[in-house]
Amino acid sequence: MNPGIGLMKRRLEKEKDAIALAISGIAKKYDIKPESIKTLETKYHSDAGDWYVALGWEEKKVIVKMDSVLGTITEIKEI
Repeated sequence: MNPGIGLMKRRLEKEKDAIALAISGIAKKYDIKPESIKTLETKYHSDAGDWYVALGWEEKKVIVKMDSVLGTITEIKEI
């Protein structure tokens, strides 16, 4: 039997962990330097266990959705 999501240890426990993963993923996908990316906003959805991080650079803005238990990016949406 597997423990419920509430009993599992999250890999992205802190906001700074989520921001670091989001910046890393965006830097790889768009081939830009991480220091040019700015964090605009972060949100944690406690029911789903997902982090949402809004990032911006130059004229682009994206929202990165991450699963906090798996520690993976699940969606990148340009806005």
